[in-house]
Amino acid sequence: MSTITDAGTTQLVVAAVLGIAVVVLLIAWAKFHPFLALILGSAALGLAAGAVPAKIVTSFTTGLGSTVGSVGVLIALGSMIGALLTESGGADGIVQRIVDGVSGSALPWAMAGVAALVGLPLFFEIGVVLLVPIVLLVARRTDIGLLRVGIPALAGLSVLHGLVPPHPGPLVAIDSLHADLGLTLMFGLICAIPTVIVAGPLFGNFIAARVPVAVPSREAVAIGTGGSAETKGVTDRDEDGVPDSAEGRHRNPGFWPAVLTVLLPIVLMLARAVAELTLAEGNDVRSVLEVLGTPVVALLFGVLLAMWSLGHRAGFDRRETSSVVGGSLPPIAAILLIVAAGGGFKQVLVDTGVGNVIADAAKDASINALLLGFLVAVGIRVATGSATVATITAAGIVAPLAATLDKPTVSLLVLAIGSGSLFFSHVNDAGFWLVKEYFGMTVGQTIKTWSVMETIISVVGFACVMLLSLVV
Repeated sequence: MSTITDAGTTQLVVAAVLGIAVVVLLIAWAKFHPFLALILGSAALGLAAGAVPAKIVTSFTTGLGSTVGSVGVLIALGSMIGALLTESGGADGIVQRIVDGVSGSALPWAMAGVAALVGLPLFFEIGVVLLVPIVLLVARRTDIGLLRVGIPALAGLSVLHGLVPPHPGPLVAIDSLHADLGLTLMFGLICAIPTVIVAGPLFGNFIAARVPVAVPSREAVAIGTGGSAETKGVTDRDEDGVPDSAEGRHRNPGFWPAVLTVLLPIVLMLARAVAELTLAEGNDVRSVLEVLGTPVVALLFGVLLAMWSLGHRAGFDRRETSSVVGGSLPPIAAILLIVAAGGGFKQVLVDTGVGNVIADAAKDASINALLLGFLVAVGIRVATGSATVATITAAGIVAPLAATLDKPTVSLLVLAIGSGSLFFSHVNDAGFWLVKEYFGMTVGQTIKTWSVMETIISVVGFACVMLLSLVV
């Protein structure tokens, strides 16, 4: 493949290090928004590699456009399903149905399960805002303790965020590495189950006995959220955990309609993966499932079903449903821009030939591709605090290496990078402060609980990936 520069290996390695260093320093030290940091990092990388500025711009915009066209649409559709699930009360119905059906020692397991289910279409931050009031309510009404129910809920959300499409991180890695989405989804769910169990109920029971955390008052929670309009709309609940703003105006759409709506896109994408593995090409059933299981089609059907099963059944008229769907897009503008700029950064890495140099070095040094992807993501995650930036950068670096791997291994490489992107969340991560404030913990307590939990997710997730690599 032709490149936009004739630089030698040493210059390309220096360019790669410089480009990544610019991104890390601008985010971690200068406090630049990741969107700007990725643009400037791309420019630094291209110039250091000796590329003509005009070609750097072309390379960056090409990567940006292709990423928005593939990943951006999926993020937008997933956000629409999540908004309908939240605003209709469907998510509350799922949570309450499961939590009310269990008690005692089973509650931590139920919280992990419900967080994983609700977290399928929701971004991590939205899932936290949605579930924390329920966690606090359960902790107040029982003697189980805040961390024993809170850690499993956070683990369920975080694992889904890092390992399972249609969350932005996995989607970006799938697009960069040209991995099969259905296969990645199947492997991701397989890895997610033991990871949630270990980092959720098991670790929650362990750490709750060693880090005493009292349930914060309702007033403290309201202050800790910063009083944003989005947070107030979710945390302003009565003693039954139902949003006050929804009471008397809309009815709950029902437990099973909400569950089936969440699962429909996942089932369609999994069905496509299974069909491609078990049915011959040209088979009519496989052909139909290949279309229905295409990510855009699967998520579009999910949105259309949600408009009826959640919006209509909750009593929304057409204008209200349209308002909810449209209102889901502005909050994701920042993540879309970051993902798009990450696609541009990745393309500059590829077009300058940096990726090929790193891939050749990894092969010569006999570094396992999965381990390389994991370690690169870990380093960038710890430095920047952003799981998405870590995923984008690591995927761009190992993309040429992925071209030499078989189909299942490429999907596992996506999950290895996703696992690394969750490693040790600390003070440079917005999620760290969100959890700290909601749970009323000190910085030390948050590191012992949340940061360690994220590290467990990362390590256990990667261990599952390596075990799967021995089988597939």
